[in-house]
Amino acid sequence: MTNPAPRSDLTWHPLAPRELRWARLDQRPAIAWLTGLPGAGKSTIAAAADRSLIAAGRHSAVLDGDNLRHGLNADLAFTPRDRSENVRRAAEVARLMAETGTVVIVSLISPSHADRILARRVAGDIPFLEVFVDTPVSICARRDPKKLYARASRGEVAAFTGVSAFYDVPEAPDLVLRTEGLAVASSTAPLCEALLRLSANGS
Repeated sequence: MTNPAPRSDLTWHPLAPRELRWARLDQRPAIAWLTGLPGAGKSTIAAAADRSLIAAGRHSAVLDGDNLRHGLNADLAFTPRDRSENVRRAAEVARLMAETGTVVIVSLISPSHADRILARRVAGDIPFLEVFVDTPVSICARRDPKKLYARASRGEVAAFTGVSAFYDVPEAPDLVLRTEGLAVASSTAPLCEALLRLSANGS
């Protein structure tokens, strides 16, 4: 799905230069887009990275796919079209938040390569990291924190990513995080290092 064409009857209202906000925060924004199979550890890593960034004095926030589907994206199903719209809305919100100077960590399966390209395009000139949480499906199914793999294997969940629906493995992610056999801190450390570097004032 592509961005809707601009409407001729709407006007974009310019606000205070974003760089003034960034200078006041003493940091620059970035967007980290965590993609991976269900149960890969995206939400756990996002939350851990957020805590580490806050402890380091950064202003950060997490956009979690499940949380978004409780509100902003509650009207969307899991068809390919709705999944694309889910990604587009998350990307637009991430961009708006990043404009304020916030480091935004998005945790979203986003199975389509094309949709992840769209998310990067929406980010525009905001530094964007596609982060692949690379956990084998066998490990994800063994963890099964939400019991969805078990339900999908019984045919109770339709179009479940990794079982009955596709997942495009990232072709050239900016960062690969592995979780198998690693503590959360070890899996998260490379992401924190990258975001601290990108958000350093003057970087």
